[in-house]
Amino acid sequence: MRKIQGLSKLVSYLESVGYPMTAEEITDLMLKRKIPHRKAYQDIIIFNLEHIDWWIAEQRKQQSNEYT
Repeated sequence: MRKIQGLSKLVSYLESVGYPMTAEEITDLMLKRKIPHRKAYQDIIIFNLEHIDWWIAEQRKQQSNEYT
């Protein structure tokens, strides 16, 4: 299972896979519970990259459906 810790690492990962987002956008999605994440401790956020990859694929499907 691939995991990363922290917003800055997720921002970098998203850029590397061609789905760039800002830390503010990710924080907003986390508050709305619209992006997979887990809070391990008080300020430590863990992202499972398999879940993030699935989430990206779902977002891209929704975007392509909006344009067709």
